[in-house]
Amino acid sequence: MADFIAGSVGGAFGVTVGYPLDTVKVRIQTQQQYSGVWHCIRSTCKNEGVKGFYKGLSMPVTTVSLSSSVVFGTYRNVLQCLGQLRHGSVDCRPARLDIFLSGLAGGFAQVSVMAPADIVKVRLQCQVVPTQAGAPKPKYRGPVHCLLTIAREEGVLGLYKGALPLALRDGPSFATYFTIYNVICEQLSDPGQSRPEWKAVLLAGGVSGMCGWCVGTPMDVVKARLQMDWMGERRYRGFFHCITDSVRTEGAGVLYKGLGLNCLRAFPVNMSVFGIS
Repeated sequence: MADFIAGSVGGAFGVTVGYPLDTVKVRIQTQQQYSGVWHCIRSTCKNEGVKGFYKGLSMPVTTVSLSSSVVFGTYRNVLQCLGQLRHGSVDCRPARLDIFLSGLAGGFAQVSVMAPADIVKVRLQCQVVPTQAGAPKPKYRGPVHCLLTIAREEGVLGLYKGALPLALRDGPSFATYFTIYNVICEQLSDPGQSRPEWKAVLLAGGVSGMCGWCVGTPMDVVKARLQMDWMGERRYRGFFHCITDSVRTEGAGVLYKGLGLNCLRAFPVNMSVFGIS
């Protein structure tokens, strides 16, 4: 119970720390009106104020406990199963391949609970709500209203738009994350030391988070674009069309839009998560 509470608090704190950068990242990935990161930041401050960077925050904060439980629970159970199957014991030191496969399974598993929360977050982040008097009312009044509106207008399956790229983002990303984290902790620990020092844990968390986003950013771009495609005139016919059309019109570099922000956000977020939990 204590581990669950600590993980929940750490996860919620991590989400809050990195959320403004996440909002900027989502906007530059999905909206071509911004010429770059600083233009997006200035425009958001000017038109919506500081609160514009925190739109939709309550959804990931309230679901982080569930998604973290699914990821880490799946990771630990698969790791134990692989240890039993491949080495005959759950107490043996896991091989790096076992860690990679367990992280892959954990990333895939969380999509079932993550997808609805993620599409709500993305749509609220991209909904520009000017602070000036007389501005038009936004389509979504909040996370719950957004969730219900999507389900009513697009069906329950509409909440799972972008689920395929989300799975292809989180599976390899968490596989990389757990593998790099364990490798760094192993390298920075003295022989015979049961647990790494807190400095090694913080460094491993930050670096592994950055490596995970280097792997996951291309699918992150595709996911966000598919999730936003239904808010106006549909542009993409599906997953593969989104990739080919984006690359054809904007170049291959479009798949790494927001990579710098993801890495910049990942280091302090994952340090804070491991530091608290």
